[in-house]
Amino acid sequence: MSIDRALVDAAFAAVTDPNTGRPFAAAKGVRNVVVDGATVRAEVVLGYPAKSQFDALSALIEGELLKVPGVERAEIAISQSIVAHTVQRGVKLLPNVKNIIAVASGKGGVGKSTTAVNLALALAAEGASVGLLDADIYGPSVPTMLGIHGRPESPDDKSMNPLIGHGLQANSIGFLIEEDNPMVWRGPMVTSALEQLLRQTNWQDLDYLIVDMPPGTGDIQLTLAQRVPVTGAVIVTTPQDIALIDAKKGLKMFEKVGVPILGIVENMSIHICSNCGHAEPIFGVGGAERMSRDYGVEMLGSLPLDMSIREQADSGKPTVAADPDGRVSVMYREIARKVAIHVAERARDMTSKFPNIVVQNT
Repeated sequence: MSIDRALVDAAFAAVTDPNTGRPFAAAKGVRNVVVDGATVRAEVVLGYPAKSQFDALSALIEGELLKVPGVERAEIAISQSIVAHTVQRGVKLLPNVKNIIAVASGKGGVGKSTTAVNLALALAAEGASVGLLDADIYGPSVPTMLGIHGRPESPDDKSMNPLIGHGLQANSIGFLIEEDNPMVWRGPMVTSALEQLLRQTNWQDLDYLIVDMPPGTGDIQLTLAQRVPVTGAVIVTTPQDIALIDAKKGLKMFEKVGVPILGIVENMSIHICSNCGHAEPIFGVGGAERMSRDYGVEMLGSLPLDMSIREQADSGKPTVAADPDGRVSVMYREIARKVAIHVAERARDMTSKFPNIVVQNT
């Protein structure tokens, strides 16, 4: 019995990616479909990192194909390909960096840096090449959280090689100064230092560079948002009204400079007593959900106020690295996957495809 190729194509069109809610074929990820006797072979390329789900996704698609009359065997090879996406108009991409994701908050103390580090680790755990830039000049915390010590090496006295921690390429002003040395710099000096860290670091073929932004919405943050080629921003807040007021300002700042908001993460959403198990919303309930509705931005997820998150970050082995299969790590991975999917849905950056036009007098 010959297999009707139209039915095979219809089967691919019918099966939905559980992560995106859309058919795999809609994302133009179905490639090299071959009907060989009673066997169907194909490749499915994801635009976001999901290495841990390859087997499950293959089984899902193969199950749908086996419903096609005449198909006795289906072989689906899943892979992922992360490409560069558009940034603010007039800002050029960095060499060897496909996508920059800013993790920001309107105020300090909401767990922004911890969230940024764990999101970076979650993306790397799913097979992406990830870097982390600590943009908080006044309070760099990435060296401690990643357990990295030492100074970046310079191969040419002009640039720096990133340091490596838990598989992440990382750079921070904290690698260049003494730990107890205060940065008594004014805004222009801070902005210049950040641009040097960003542009003079020899990032190696990054799919994503996570930028841990300094808290606030002042001149430093605005300058970064205008000069750094950002694919999208993630806003971190707690449910507390005071934190939400400042988070909304951060969201509006990115909107004004043309940076899309990928979503909101609510940190410290609920505390569960380690002794009795009683759950208590110390900082309030539903604040980030209201903010997401008011501004039409997705709520990416809620994270608990959990002592282990703080302990693991302080020890230099953040949650996703310390307990990769734990409940909280699963939360971080789900949030990271949503962020990556939103990036994948952005228009591709095509500037590298355009020829350089040079006008010469002849």
